[in-house]
Amino acid sequence: MNINEVNAHLEEIAERYERESFLHRVKKIFKGLKQPRNSREHKEALIEGQRLAAPLSAILLPLIAVVLLIVLAGGSKVRKEERVYPARPVDDTFVKTLKTLPKPDAAEVKTPTTDFETYAGGVQTPDTSMPQAVKDNSSPEILKGFRTGPDLVGITPGPPGIGTGRGEGVEKRKGTPTDVSVMRALRWLKKNQNADGSWNKNKSAMTGMAVLAFLAHAETPAGSEEFGDTVQRALQFLMDGQNQTTGLFSHQDGHQYSHPIATYAMCEAAAMTGNPNVKRSAELALRLIINGQNPSGGWNYKMESSSGRNDTSYMGWCAQALKAAKMARLKVDGLDKALKLAVAGFKQNSNPGGGFGYVGPSSSHGMTAVGTLCMKILGAGNDPVVKNSDKLMDAWTIGQFDAVNKVGGCPQYYFYYATQSKFHSQGKSWERWDREMQSVYLPAQIIEKNAIKDTDGKDQDIGWWQNGDKHTDRPVMDTCLTALQLMVYHRYLPTMTASAVKVEDEVLARSVDDKGDIKVNIGDL
Repeated sequence: MNINEVNAHLEEIAERYERESFLHRVKKIFKGLKQPRNSREHKEALIEGQRLAAPLSAILLPLIAVVLLIVLAGGSKVRKEERVYPARPVDDTFVKTLKTLPKPDAAEVKTPTTDFETYAGGVQTPDTSMPQAVKDNSSPEILKGFRTGPDLVGITPGPPGIGTGRGEGVEKRKGTPTDVSVMRALRWLKKNQNADGSWNKNKSAMTGMAVLAFLAHAETPAGSEEFGDTVQRALQFLMDGQNQTTGLFSHQDGHQYSHPIATYAMCEAAAMTGNPNVKRSAELALRLIINGQNPSGGWNYKMESSSGRNDTSYMGWCAQALKAAKMARLKVDGLDKALKLAVAGFKQNSNPGGGFGYVGPSSSHGMTAVGTLCMKILGAGNDPVVKNSDKLMDAWTIGQFDAVNKVGGCPQYYFYYATQSKFHSQGKSWERWDREMQSVYLPAQIIEKNAIKDTDGKDQDIGWWQNGDKHTDRPVMDTCLTALQLMVYHRYLPTMTASAVKVEDEVLARSVDDKGDIKVNIGDL
């Protein structure tokens, strides 16, 4: 075959390719491949297959790749959903901790000449002057790493409701007359904070009360734009003044009320921030309270465990501090035993028909509110003494306390406990009390217009309360006690609501009755 014949034959094949459809050519390939290898049909099938390989590859390869990606992606998604990942360990380097400064020795702790409980020894003349604090703008932002939430950063696991419950409650009441009044009080506290982070006059006690007020409104160092720095510096003040050997906070009053009050504040702060240094401070302070408990279950001034004197007023702050520690799940030897034994201490100062006295039984003392609340938060709310005491307090009336009840000259101090106790039990007595709080407390607030700027630079009012009570550190203590009552609705920890008492690991007694209350039987301790 000469060249002309070859060309003619190739032209004939090319023409045939153009006339034949793609499907016809594919069928012809399969048919030719079945022929003998040395036949013309087999060779043409091979040539045709090579010719079609390139376009087929261009179509099939991307299609196969897409299908594989879809399959792999789907399988990966299924595996991701079914896999259970272990919890990541917390990296403490990401938690900014409180600065560490030299701590004073016990000999360096200053004691004020005034006493927390006996400032004037009687009814004081209201001091209308407002202490003006110097803002410490150079304070380092040492608590910016604080975080809030139900898991408490994984450092100190907390009970349900801490962080989220309180914040949600605040948000629900935002803008109400009550919350507006509370915000004025918090802004007053912010404006009157001392440069060292404290409040006058009895610095540790008043700083502890102020911290409790801010935390009740869910204001934490990292979670509050407006008050975060205020709370941060207050916590730092308490920690800087704490003796690292004994655990005692500085600036103590004569009877050392300041210590259980400050401890109470640090326990709540430990729960709401998860900061390890705050937790350590709280646990160190708790040991002093636990070791200072009387064998009979109560506490005396200065936590003198050998005195045998059960002071209901002092016991109230110790019990609240221990309860806060339990709710924060702090680990201190003897905590459960101290909580159980405290029930017996309060019982010693109770009257069988209802009522609690100052250092012994009574049916007509304001300390009835202290004993009743503390018995409830200690898990003994169904004790007959508590039930009878509730009935006694049904007659209490805000605004006419002394005239109607004849129970003493410290109504706001007693009301602080009574409000919590009534809220804890709910019912008609609480509803009436709640209405009276709104009608009496809100108009009684002293207001200064446009006295401070908020985070947006807008002028805001400040407000405070100043009572005529005996034994009060006014106006800071008056303002904190009243604000805490107005925030009882969302103070989910550690002394509020029936649900708080039902936490499983809070069953402290080794023997309980069928209602879950602690039996006042300390024979097994």
